[in-house]
Amino acid sequence: MDLIIFFTLPLFLFFLGLSGIFLNRKNIILILISVELLLLSINFNLLVSSSYLDDSIGQIFSIFILTVAAAESSIGLAILVIYYRIKGTVGIEFVNLLKG
Repeated sequence: MDLIIFFTLPLFLFFLGLSGIFLNRKNIILILISVELLLLSINFNLLVSSSYLDDSIGQIFSIFILTVAAAESSIGLAILVIYYRIKGTVGIEFVNLLKG
């Protein structure tokens, strides 16, 4: 397959994740999913360029990004579970109540 296809797919996924963040301002879980989609599109781009350039640095960076993304999602979901147990909702309009 052509290399342009392998570079346009992560670009499309990146803009899909950006639009998910900017268009969805009500649900925190969908915002977390959109951030994960951004990170996975960056990983895919790194893997394609690493394979094309025959270099393993992109693959190493991809593993680091995957571990950071896993830690970010697990901590974020744990905070959401605790917040839901305390307040009873995970709406983003109620997050400003965390201050006090």
